[in-house]
Amino acid sequence: MKEFKKAGDKVTIEDVYESCRRYITNEDDMKLIKKAYDYIMVKHEGQKRKSGEPYFVHVVGVAYILAELHCGPSTIAAGFLHDVIEDTPVTKEELAKEFTPEIAELVESVTKVGAIKFHGKDDPEYQAANHRKLFIAMSNDVRVILIKLADRLHNMRTLEFQPEDSQKRIAAETLD
Repeated sequence: MKEFKKAGDKVTIEDVYESCRRYITNEDDMKLIKKAYDYIMVKHEGQKRKSGEPYFVHVVGVAYILAELHCGPSTIAAGFLHDVIEDTPVTKEELAKEFTPEIAELVESVTKVGAIKFHGKDDPEYQAANHRKLFIAMSNDVRVILIKLADRLHNMRTLEFQPEDSQKRIAAETLD
């Protein structure tokens, strides 16, 4: 069995496909995953991360984490697409037409889970609101939480490119 890539390792689309092929045998499922990758390559074209790397590096990393967890093809596709509503002009309706209503709902839900902002740990509503948003997301579809956690994990692995105050804030939010 292939060893899981570590925090500093670069993940490629070939790594995602190789991981998927270990347990996804339906060719239509693999085509869906490839379609999601091709879609984000167009939609996130020209976008950069704070590290200077192309944005797609992040979504490929998220998809790889989900593939290593043996998530289903719709979850992996949504992992590729998880930031497309937030960071591009693409709408949920467009995603539903291009992919499926299920995938569009997953992507929109991941966006909503990440959209609630807090005023810090001193905010008396902080913990309650944090738990509320997790329970609401899980009650609708636990895959939303898997995608969000994969997103957070990949972001934590690349924190060194953030300013120190952002590193501390992101790390504290992730820990909470």
